[in-house]
Amino acid sequence: MTTFTGFDYEHRADPYPRYRALREATPLYRLPGGMALVTRYHDCSTALSETKWGRADANGFNPFAPEVPPEQLPFLFLDPPDHTRLRGLVAKAFTPRVIAGLRPLIESTVAELLDEARAAGELDLVESFAYPLPLRVICGLLGVPARDRPLFGGWSSALARGLDPGPLLSPSERDTRARAMRDGQAYFRDLLAKRRAEPADDLVSALAAVEEQGDVLTEPELLNTFALLLSGGFETTVSLIANGTLALLRNPGQLALWRDTPGLAPHAIEELARFEPSVQIAARVARGPLNLAGHAFDNGDGIVLLLASANRDPEVFEDPERLDLTRYTRPAPAHLSFAKGIHFCLGAALARLEVEIALDALVRRAPRLALAAGDLTYLPNISIRRMRALPVRLR
Repeated sequence: MTTFTGFDYEHRADPYPRYRALREATPLYRLPGGMALVTRYHDCSTALSETKWGRADANGFNPFAPEVPPEQLPFLFLDPPDHTRLRGLVAKAFTPRVIAGLRPLIESTVAELLDEARAAGELDLVESFAYPLPLRVICGLLGVPARDRPLFGGWSSALARGLDPGPLLSPSERDTRARAMRDGQAYFRDLLAKRRAEPADDLVSALAAVEEQGDVLTEPELLNTFALLLSGGFETTVSLIANGTLALLRNPGQLALWRDTPGLAPHAIEELARFEPSVQIAARVARGPLNLAGHAFDNGDGIVLLLASANRDPEVFEDPERLDLTRYTRPAPAHLSFAKGIHFCLGAALARLEVEIALDALVRRAPRLALAAGDLTYLPNISIRRMRALPVRLR
């Protein structure tokens, strides 16, 4: 293979044939400019698992620049010991108990949105269901008033696009990202001041109060953690709900199996996450001379892991191009959709809970669910692959 076109917008709807061709041709492919793409499961897993492959400033881009200098990045973009400290402090507030406590909000929101959708009959599932659900949940988690939700949607979309490597963004997209970061920080700075004066039962108050042996989160660290929750914890859930629904509609036998099999939902979500991962790529940087996929890397060399390709590696997964909702009812290799190692997604449990409740309700309450006339369009994002619109009929 001489040219890889899997990141081109014309292939956003289905990049997997390009990923497969690249994976079969080579374990590592260098794009013009030197960026190395890692295509196979075991190599991606190695780079995710070993701390000698770092995260900080991978491929020389700071996704929150220019508002956030490298030393103040959210913990997702840091290496130990900074990553260890920040993630540990955030995890003290973002606990399993907090996530479990969101179930009533998720269930009631899903029920309300589906009631409205069923009344409409034909609708854009992204606009009417996949998008508003995680938006309401993340705003509820952070204690953001309902009137301010529309602000968050715009900021989140801009920041999610900003997670793509800087060289792949246009100047206007970089400007939009910077403006969203600026506006979001100003909003959260004000909300943080209010919560410090009058704490509430929300994550902003909890994070502001976190302490570990005298160590606390500074204001810049708090603001950048909130930005991370917006960019990574919202758009990814929208993506998995929408892309998962489309995968089910294109595999009616699997959709019927879900309806007919009580208790299948949590296993089905794992397979949908493998088959249609929200996060398609992850960047890493060599910390010292290293070897990976038969190639040598010097200190500071960057790589991009094709997680979506790794999830369909036939050396690891049986019949990987087939959607099999029973795959995770039995022992099966772990997918890499939530990463692995010290950077395993802190919000994975919340994403799983939201998507499980949402899709299980959709499958059972809309037995005539079908695609409607209209274009299936996608955002230009590469890191987070998300549909712009999904026209469906519910009755």
